[in-house]
Amino acid sequence: MTTPQTRVGTVVTHRRYVPYSHAHYAGNLVDGAYSLGLFGDVATEMCILLDGDEGLFASYSDVQFVAPVRAGDVLEITATLVREGTRSRVMDFAVHVVARGAATAEAPGAATPLDPPELATTATGTVVVPPRQG
Repeated sequence: MTTPQTRVGTVVTHRRYVPYSHAHYAGNLVDGAYSLGLFGDVATEMCILLDGDEGLFASYSDVQFVAPVRAGDVLEITATLVREGTRSRVMDFAVHVVARGAATAEAPGAATPLDPPELATTATGTVVVPPRQG
């Protein structure tokens, strides 16, 4: 088991394809809540890894939508533990678009990796976990 001093800086990363069924707006745009849901997923894994519990989200702060997320994108979602209290875990989150669908009439399944990836969404969030036993 790691100690609190070594746990700060822990990173959890997920990758996810954005299905076309999640497009809500013109240009296959996906709503911002999609990124927030992904932040919940990486936060849950972080809490499981560090505390053996899924934890509960308490709050988000400083949510920034800086670039669009579209259906057909491949996203990389990260959570970084930045502060740890007795029961609280504060994490910085980021969504990067690492590939984007580039469909044409001639190549309906075409996609392009983005180099460098494009930062789409950031946030800071606080999660709470049950008190440590024994």
